Amino acid sequence: MTHIPANPNVLQTYQVALYQRALHPELFTLKDRRTLRHADYEFEAWLMPAGHVLRFERGGSCVCELATEREEGLPEVERVESFFAAGEHEYEKCFKALGINYMTNVQTEQLSENIFLSTLDEMRQHAVEMDALAFEWEDEGGHSLSIVDVQRFSGEVHAQCFHLISRGGIVVRTQSIFERV
Repeated sequence: MTHIPANPNVLQTYQVALYQRALHPELFTLKDRRTLRHADYEFEAWLMPAGHVLRFERGGSCVCELATEREEGLPEVERVESFFAAGEHEYEKCFKALGINYMTNVQTEQLSENIFLSTLDEMRQHAVEMDALAFEWEDEGGHSLSIVDVQRFSGEVHAQCFHLISRGGIVVRTQSIFERV
């Protein structure tokens, strides 16, 4: 298991950003990735400790979601929106010219140690049962886990991402839909 130093103020810095362009993997510490192709679109998911990138490409154009606790070194070019993830947020953006609609729901919770540990065990099981991307690491608080669970449909992709960050008992959940329009 890898030990990764974590940001002590996760709820103050954790953010979700939407880009109207591809992001480059060399900007991130990728631990796993998966690509899905269907008819006229391609979807790629990148898993990182406490973060992810989701890319939906159609007709040579793409939209990317980035979730991270990093504060610095994030791309600014063609960033459509970004917001801190603390609490609960819903966001939707239709890129009519690209034929892509994007929707997300972001929720964060801070759990007690016992509830965090039982949630961690449940999510480990969920990742195995769903054949999801998963990466476990240790931070100053103990075991942490990131999961990307993707469902592909004929005209859309659904991605549920979970980042369980032991330092502070933080759980960040994003539910995102990329669809053809």
